[in-house]
Amino acid sequence: MTLLPSSGQSSLPQHEGDHPGSSSMRGKGPGKRWRWILLALLLFVVAGAIFVNYFVSHALPILRARVLQTLSARFKSRIELPDFNVSLANGLAVRGTNLKIFRQDESGSAAAEPAIISVQEFRFQTGFRNLFRTPTHVDTVYIRGMVVDIPQRKQGESGELASPAKEKQPSTNSQAQWPGQFSIIVDKLVFDDTQVLIHTHKPGKAPTVLQITKLMLKNVGPGQPMPFQATLINPRPMGNIQSQGLFGPFDETEPRDTPVSGAYSFSHADLSTFRGISGILSSTGSYRGTLGKIEADGATDTPDFRLATSGHPVALHIDFHAIVDGTDGDTYLQPVVARFLKSSLTANGKIIRTSEPHGHDLELEIVIDHARIEDLLQLAVKTEPPVISGPVVMNTQMSLPPGPESVEDRLKLNGSFKILDGIFSNDKVQDRINDLSLRAQGEPQLVKQEGNVPIPSDLNGTFRLDNGTMTFSELEFSAPGVRSDVHGQYSLDGNVFDFHGTLKLKAKLSQLTTGWKSILLKPVDPFFSKDGAGTEVPFRVSGTRSEPHFGLDFGNKDNKADQSESVPAAH
Repeated sequence: MTLLPSSGQSSLPQHEGDHPGSSSMRGKGPGKRWRWILLALLLFVVAGAIFVNYFVSHALPILRARVLQTLSARFKSRIELPDFNVSLANGLAVRGTNLKIFRQDESGSAAAEPAIISVQEFRFQTGFRNLFRTPTHVDTVYIRGMVVDIPQRKQGESGELASPAKEKQPSTNSQAQWPGQFSIIVDKLVFDDTQVLIHTHKPGKAPTVLQITKLMLKNVGPGQPMPFQATLINPRPMGNIQSQGLFGPFDETEPRDTPVSGAYSFSHADLSTFRGISGILSSTGSYRGTLGKIEADGATDTPDFRLATSGHPVALHIDFHAIVDGTDGDTYLQPVVARFLKSSLTANGKIIRTSEPHGHDLELEIVIDHARIEDLLQLAVKTEPPVISGPVVMNTQMSLPPGPESVEDRLKLNGSFKILDGIFSNDKVQDRINDLSLRAQGEPQLVKQEGNVPIPSDLNGTFRLDNGTMTFSELEFSAPGVRSDVHGQYSLDGNVFDFHGTLKLKAKLSQLTTGWKSILLKPVDPFFSKDGAGTEVPFRVSGTRSEPHFGLDFGNKDNKADQSESVPAAH
């Protein structure tokens, strides 16, 4: 008997997956799983957001409290931090703005003065685990726009400035040096755009300002100096100063007594920012002291130094010892030794900061005892070659006040000098001196002789330079057989050359010449012989340095004393 399949059913075997309705299951199963996955992810995100919000909301007050506690313990004074934020970025990212730290007075309370430290912004990052550790460890804190405002030194009851504190030695007991609990320990501080203001005790005098573009402090710890690297802006001549050294520990009671020491380098400084001089300067040196009083030793080199009065470049090397006194805002030079060509000079004095007009007033006492007059003239005047050569010694007071005028118009000198064995470069002048000296010695027959060696001259006197004009109130010129007392003036630009004096010769008037002229002059010898001199006559030198004119000056003889008195003597 044959069995037939029932209606609608196949006699062939059915495979798994060929079951009726399998296509609908293929469409619904995976989609349902994805919905569960998406729902789980959404719940995870929501939970994460709730956790982050909870974590940040709890981390913010914890970190803020630790920042304030650390700063308060370090500075022992009032701290203001109105803006403080925490976010999650590679750990905990902390940012604060408008931080202010106030000065502590001796009673331990915050002084009613402007903040001693103001910070535009600071930021740092730390790991999540550090939130649950005390102290919190921070590798680097970045600080932007910090202003350190150091007030003048406190006054005692008598109104006198308190004496500087004795140099502080770092304490080995950090708890004694830094009382209080430190909730945050920092390894390194990095500053951008920092300004340090050091106020003076002189009313109305602007503070000393240090502009620091980059500053990094390392090994930040309690009661110990911190190694630093810094880039400072030098306003004039414009340039960057690179420095490295040690800073601190910070004296929160008297900030200007905070120790600082280090070395610096300064290069490619263009001196043409000062009107009247030019050249490219470089300098290196070291310094030590406190923020209120720094002593520095260094050297500068300017291979092409020029004064506008001459335009002649000379290689100038300077060694100096300077004291920057924050008490009065001035810099004391003790001493400065300058070397150029074959000459050197030593100066002591100070650089005074002025408000009206704004700038610096340079006041120096200069001693020149190893120099050549031709080197000084090469540096200072335009005449080429220098008008005279020979050894020179000089003592002078120098003043260079601030102002818009050129250096030659602002420079003031008041002093004395002596030139020994001077030889004039102008043949016309030197020939006149040779001629005069031979005649004055009673040897006029040698004047026409070929091959005469230039006869040296000595000059000494007192002088004053003001408004670009050199005035000689007393000037003595001497050569073999010749002596003269002179007064007059000349301008540094060479356009004014006007001297009057009395010429005294060893020989009598008739002995200045030969032949019949000598015979004719014998009767008048007594009229020109005065005060032990064989001949005495008034003379005048005028014109310019390059074209001088010599002549007798009988019309000026009677007025000599009056003119001499009109020229103030140097002191």
